[in-house]
Amino acid sequence: MLGWEGNLQYSSHRDFLPRGSGIVTRRPLVLQLITAKTEYAEFLHCKGKKFTDFDEVRQEIEVETDRVTGMNKGISSVPINLRIYSPHVLSLTLIDLPGITKVPVGDQPPDIEQQIRDMIMQFISRENCLILAVTPANTDLANSDALKLAKEVDPQGLRTIGVITKLDLMDEGTDAREVLENKLLPLRRGYIGVVNRSQKDIDGKKDIKAALLAERKFFLSHPSYRHMADRMGTPYLQKVLNQQLTNHIRDTLPAFRSKLQSQLLSIEHEVEVYKNFRPEDPTRKTKALLQMVQQFSVDFEKRIEGSGDQVDTLELSGGAKINRIFHERFPFELVKMEFNEKELRREISYAIKNIHGIRTGLFTPDMAFEAIVKKQIVKLKGPCLKSVDLVMQELINTVKKCTKKLATYPRLCEETERIVAGYIREREEKTKDQMLLLIDIQVSYINTNHEDFIGFANAQQRSSQVNKSAVGNQGTNLPPSRQIVIRKGWLTINNIGIMKGGSKEYWFVLTAESLSWYKDDEEKEKKYMLPLDNLKVRDVEKSFMSSKHIFALFNTEQRNVYKDYRFLELACDSQEEVDSWKASLLRAGVYPDKSSTETEENGQADNFSMDPQLERQVETIRNLVDSYMSIINKCIRDLIPKTIMHLMINNVKEFINAELLAHLYSSEDQNTLMEESAEQAQRRDETLRMYQALKEALAIIGDISTSTVSTPAPPPVDDSWLQQARRSPPPSPSTPRRPTLNNPPTRPLSGRGPAPAIPSPGPQSGAPPVPFRPGALPPFPSADAHGGPPQVPSRPSRAPPSVPSFRACSFVGLDLSCRPCQLIPCASGKGR
Repeated sequence: MLGWEGNLQYSSHRDFLPRGSGIVTRRPLVLQLITAKTEYAEFLHCKGKKFTDFDEVRQEIEVETDRVTGMNKGISSVPINLRIYSPHVLSLTLIDLPGITKVPVGDQPPDIEQQIRDMIMQFISRENCLILAVTPANTDLANSDALKLAKEVDPQGLRTIGVITKLDLMDEGTDAREVLENKLLPLRRGYIGVVNRSQKDIDGKKDIKAALLAERKFFLSHPSYRHMADRMGTPYLQKVLNQQLTNHIRDTLPAFRSKLQSQLLSIEHEVEVYKNFRPEDPTRKTKALLQMVQQFSVDFEKRIEGSGDQVDTLELSGGAKINRIFHERFPFELVKMEFNEKELRREISYAIKNIHGIRTGLFTPDMAFEAIVKKQIVKLKGPCLKSVDLVMQELINTVKKCTKKLATYPRLCEETERIVAGYIREREEKTKDQMLLLIDIQVSYINTNHEDFIGFANAQQRSSQVNKSAVGNQGTNLPPSRQIVIRKGWLTINNIGIMKGGSKEYWFVLTAESLSWYKDDEEKEKKYMLPLDNLKVRDVEKSFMSSKHIFALFNTEQRNVYKDYRFLELACDSQEEVDSWKASLLRAGVYPDKSSTETEENGQADNFSMDPQLERQVETIRNLVDSYMSIINKCIRDLIPKTIMHLMINNVKEFINAELLAHLYSSEDQNTLMEESAEQAQRRDETLRMYQALKEALAIIGDISTSTVSTPAPPPVDDSWLQQARRSPPPSPSTPRRPTLNNPPTRPLSGRGPAPAIPSPGPQSGAPPVPFRPGALPPFPSADAHGGPPQVPSRPSRAPPSVPSFRACSFVGLDLSCRPCQLIPCASGKGR
């Protein structure tokens, strides 16, 4: 239940808000009503202190207000938080705001009106707030600031209810009947009249029950309001607000029900597990241990085999990452090591010269070929061991991800990760030993009778042909269809000058024959097609101004690659993406450049090409080495992934399936392993409580749907008077009905503007004109023989004109947010 102008009440009829003349509410008051078995109040700034005497509550509000704002009418936007617990209230929240004041007094700032206006707008702008525009009946309704502000935030009038107060203070012969009947200045939701206690009633300790009875008696006995007495008064206003609350709840029920049901479904599976939890069951820990180990084994295998139910969409992991190591990273490492052309030719020339010794050899020595091949094979150990390290690290990362599901039992999680990671490292050592053994096996015997080996005759014949680079874009291993797309993706061309458009991102398509780029991934507008013949790739140092990682393509014959550019610099967002593109270019026959930068002096000293016979021998050995190493590389590329798969990955999977449980039993006591974490116990309790609360909420929603009825919104009305009010105000609701000639003249009503002088009534003068609002009181005319002095009102209905009062608007908002629904009043005028 709400009383106006500082008389906030609720259904237990408590009166606790400060009251007086002028601006009384100088800080927002957040009042939370909470249903409870006992009745008391608590302030947020006095935690733990319970107020049972509500006069003390009023005093505390006054003291707390003065503490922040001072004692000279200052204001503050810092709210006072008050909670009232009572069995007679609904769980609602109300907010009482300062009323609009236009003339600063005391310590109030010059922009006091704007500050209070902003404070009010902050609350009434919310779509779920019901606005009660409170206006005294003895003021001009057309100039109501409350209705004006409400119109700004609620142009359709769906959230605005007009409240007319001080009906008992209107001048005799005047009433607000047409306003309350929504005829004079209509609102979509109409007006409700209320009568509050006067200051005299409050000083006389008139309680709320007596005030409600007096209000009811006023409406029933007044000739202008008795026909609509059932639609007037504070109880009826409470009923209207409750109905609006019900309407909003019913409107939001479908969406709210759907949200609750989705939450219920999301935790249902987890709840089923928790429902079967029996702390007192002696076999519970054994069952849980078996289930956890089994689940860990299944998750690990799924992540490796690629059939996991939780697919990572952000990065490669598990089996996909290992596959990339096998088929992109490892071959790329081999090629980087393999094609160091100058160094290889220098080693061959040294080997030939050292084998011939002091003599000049007539024939190409096969021992030079064998020495160079063995040295090249030994170099394969580095990439092979590195691939084992990469796979081992990815297996450990996979184990860590799988053990996250064991977090319920911290000790079990730690032990599982320790045991499996230790076993992976054991297998790593054995796998590396096997890798070295494979390389040693290849070194132990050079099989020159291999069916793919070209032999000395073919090598000599090739060296005598037109000089071609043995590396670069040979294209011998290209697939039958040269148009097979190897890779697609976005790359940035980095070395285009600013004058020509600057760096720009394109969609690149790499085939076995060319590298093309398009405007976008629809591949409709081709920008350029670059043949891959004689191209190589090399790294480019990252600029400190750029976050991109760059690599470049260049032509081995010193030709321009793209238009006027010798290099085509391409940029990616990460080094990992650069490596991936290099591996794809490698598949297309574009090899990395590993030529060493020797000085000219060393080059001349080591250059044996001056001897034509030695040059032919070097070329022959070089062709033989290239042919044999291609056989070795093909064999190594095939054997290394198989060896890692057999000795590491499959072995680790078998260990987890068959031996992990036994290692866990032997490592620590079962009770210690299966100690549940405090966080998990709390989560289980919270989940079960949430599940029960959701079920109860859905049941309550079902009851509300069947036990309540919503009322439709009233039809729109012509409220254009609100826009015209400032330009041409319509007649005030306090305008008196026209008196007859036999009636004595009535006293003037309060209004705005200067009042004309009142002439002495004569026989022909009739009633004097009635002004809208007088300014300063006019001088009384002297009495004559035809009439006495005009009547003087027995009690003024407003302050004297010399002290204008602008506190004519109040706001009460009904916040219909679902937490639960909250009632937010914001009243401004605190005096009657």
